[in-house]
Amino acid sequence: MLLALGGCEGGRQGAAAGPVGVERIERGRVLLAQYQCGSCHAIPGVADARGRQAGALDGFGRRSYIAGRLPNELPLLAAWIADPHALVPTTTMPSMGASADDALAMAAYLHALQ
Repeated sequence: MLLALGGCEGGRQGAAAGPVGVERIERGRVLLAQYQCGSCHAIPGVADARGRQAGALDGFGRRSYIAGRLPNELPLLAAWIADPHALVPTTTMPSMGASADDALAMAAYLHALQ
């Protein structure tokens, strides 16, 4: 289930990114499919995202940590998606070449998963 967080009080916001709107969340869902994140992860709402090599991402917005190590905050999640090895050099998550804007949209979608 997705929460529409478009500027609502208590909605997640990125540093200097402004409110997380419904359009950005939807764009993130589409981008997760385009970047083929579902080849490793099971992701609710993303077509063909049934991977089992990495953890399922259902309820990601309720999680405290990213990859069990980093605080689950929108700007940090976007940085993780854009370049995971910069944050955890030993991670097995590949760098998919996502731009900062694409990574922020994908992070917004994952944070909306409750």
